[in-house]
Amino acid sequence: MTLSPSRHPCGGLKVVIAGEPCVLRCSGALHVLAHNVLIAADLHFEKGSSFAARGQMLPPYDSAATLERLEAEVAELDPRRVVLLGDSWHDGKAIARMAPADRLRLERLAFGRDWIWLEGNHDREALIQSGGDAVDALPGTVVETMTVGALRLVHEPQPGDQPGEVAGHLHPAAKVAAYHRSVRRPCFVTDGRRIVLPAFGAFTGGLNVRDVAIAGLFASPPIAAALGRDRVHPLAWGSLL
Repeated sequence: MTLSPSRHPCGGLKVVIAGEPCVLRCSGALHVLAHNVLIAADLHFEKGSSFAARGQMLPPYDSAATLERLEAEVAELDPRRVVLLGDSWHDGKAIARMAPADRLRLERLAFGRDWIWLEGNHDREALIQSGGDAVDALPGTVVETMTVGALRLVHEPQPGDQPGEVAGHLHPAAKVAAYHRSVRRPCFVTDGRRIVLPAFGAFTGGLNVRDVAIAGLFASPPIAAALGRDRVHPLAWGSLL
């Protein structure tokens, strides 16, 4: 499949994944245009507080920063549905650790639209326990997988040919040489048949797209679409370090 990304007015890239027009947003979120669905992966809410509980001090503002970016996307796009692709919470107790003010922001974001949590390997236990009348009950619905048009949304990419798969989990990052030094940026990875989203969370690392865990998903060289400040930059596979 030939992938020909074009510049979208928002600064992102417009691409077609398995026949579905999508925009790769500068935030790292994916907007499925025909269905007005916003998709983000690996928010890892409360990662900072998890590290603090183990004596490793990180600034305790990751959830607030991640929510601010998500609020900006929702305000601009007014999506009919928001889907979070798993590992939205850093661990099984993260929901209870979130500050009340941040919980209120999250509930306001979810109000009036379909809000879907996919189960990830980090937060499956937390999401299952948050159902019903639990004290830490979350807005929205928890599912394992779902479809949006021709797209099949999962947390972890599956081996083999998976047309239409939209996944997270791997936190892809592209590394290139620029200005006599190497630059590493979170990125989308896609060949037009499937796509892996970058981690949306503020305190998330990245795996080089050249790693076999990512590169091995694609039968032919994909593109890496790296996140810039106000643009998404398409990078040819051969330019990556």
